[in-house]
Amino acid sequence: MPIICDEDRKEASIVVSACLAGVACRYDGQAKTDAGALRLVLEKKAVALCPEILAGFSSPRPPAEIRGGDGFDVLNGEARVYNKKGEDITDGFLRGAQKLFDFVLENGITEVWLKAMSPSCGVSEIYDGSFSGRAVFGCGVTCALLRKNGIKVVEIP
Repeated sequence: MPIICDEDRKEASIVVSACLAGVACRYDGQAKTDAGALRLVLEKKAVALCPEILAGFSSPRPPAEIRGGDGFDVLNGEARVYNKKGEDITDGFLRGAQKLFDFVLENGITEVWLKAMSPSCGVSEIYDGSFSGRAVFGCGVTCALLRKNGIKVVEIP
């Protein structure tokens, strides 16, 4: 993860998913660099954070999907997040979402750019929990927490 100094925080009004800023933090150990997100971070207009890394997950790690709903359902205790090994990792996803949200509040962030399809960051679609590649309408855990609290989210494919 990039080192965030106090000066970066003063200028930044956006958080971007770290994988979009070129950080190899995804479940597969890769980044999904988006030129616009990277530019904002380099210009110190955005800070790169990954809720899953904030939660203490490693990269790489087994893929994860939400079963029984979407991120709002996870927040309400009606759905859970499992990795491909069948382990319930819901608590980690909730912890990472809360840490990112706390950062947003503490630093006056007004907008968060999130990576599409992620069980943390997906905005309009996520995978259905079967690990079959099937997408369903819904958002990830971090997206849900941000939306629930009125934070603007932007989906980056």
